[in-house]
Amino acid sequence: MPTPRRARSFGGSASHQRLMMANLAASLFAAEAIVTTEAKAKALRPVAEKLITKAKGAQDGLLRVHRIRQIQGYLGDREMTAKLVDDVAPRYATRNGGYTRILKLGSRGGDNAQMARIELV
Repeated sequence: MPTPRRARSFGGSASHQRLMMANLAASLFAAEAIVTTEAKAKALRPVAEKLITKAKGAQDGLLRVHRIRQIQGYLGDREMTAKLVDDVAPRYATRNGGYTRILKLGSRGGDNAQMARIELV
């Protein structure tokens, strides 16, 4: 049997990590760019891209309610869900992925953690 793959771990329980990624994604969609550690930015990228892809699927009428409920179930915030579906997703209607960009900023002074800026393209 091959060794099972493990996702990035930031301490705490799995539910805490899911909520942390949801909060980071909501902050990213609210400000369209956030500064965080490089590890968190790399872990946030696939989460944000999947949410944007679901929001793009909510543009047509067939599965709109279902997709909106999926996004809201993950984010837990109606305002960010509405902004994602109404403002962010239509910008990427013709793009097939690659909605985020990670820029490395150097190390943080207090604990020497590598910092990065993740932004929407």
